[in-house]
Amino acid sequence: MLKQRIITALILAPIMIGGIFFLPLQEFMYFIGFIVAVGAWEWANLSGVSNQAGRLGYVGAVIVALFAIAQLDAAHARWLLWAALAWWIFAFVLVRSYPKGKQAWGGVVPRLVMGLIILLPMWVGFVQIKAYPASGELIMYVMLLVWGADVGAYFAGRQFGKRKLAKNVSPGKSWEGVYGGLATTALIAVASAFYLEYQYALFSMDLEKWITLLAVTAVVVMVSVLGDLIESMVKRHRGIKDSSNLLPGHGGVMDRIDSMTAAVPVFALALSQLNWTILL
Repeated sequence: MLKQRIITALILAPIMIGGIFFLPLQEFMYFIGFIVAVGAWEWANLSGVSNQAGRLGYVGAVIVALFAIAQLDAAHARWLLWAALAWWIFAFVLVRSYPKGKQAWGGVVPRLVMGLIILLPMWVGFVQIKAYPASGELIMYVMLLVWGADVGAYFAGRQFGKRKLAKNVSPGKSWEGVYGGLATTALIAVASAFYLEYQYALFSMDLEKWITLLAVTAVVVMVSVLGDLIESMVKRHRGIKDSSNLLPGHGGVMDRIDSMTAAVPVFALALSQLNWTILL
């Protein structure tokens, strides 16, 4: 299993990094759109749509929605980021109350709608970040936050984990793991700020910028945990372990992007509201 995970990661990482840094905006939109389409294929199954025609129909609906969103200007598309923020606040309530309340969202249609709220804003977030200067560094930053949070949570949870984070949804996760993830990503934030300050030399990080950076980082990391927990909740309701077996050793695409679906739109929204003064 570990060998499979490493081989898959070694194949996927260069593809993802190449897409982030070298694809122009238009091609990048299609690149992320393809990832979203695969995620939609898997989410249809998580929603209870097991037949191929139904899953293809859901993918088609998501693609049509992406093309419609692409016609909007950035300001109007940004409303989807606000909708995502509202959704992830509500998602906290769903996770905390599970298994109570599953009658409201456990049906096929509510879960399909949930998938739209989860997948579409992630695409908008990626595309809007890509439009910024130094977009490659910014996208890598939010991805490093997600990966760093996962790694920090894994080791801190194994070593110190006692208090369950959401025992009915994901019994293996602990609050100590969350704290380990926050500590790890704080180090990533500090290192990234020093790197960007050196690389672009546009200003010195003063106290206000440090506080803003660390606060945004903490919010993004905490909401990324919700992304993971929501998919775990839906998988538990569906009675499956992985969203698919497309990625040997890793499960499915949704299993790899679940945290990103929450982190990316919230990070993109933070950048827009801070007028791009947080890092550059």
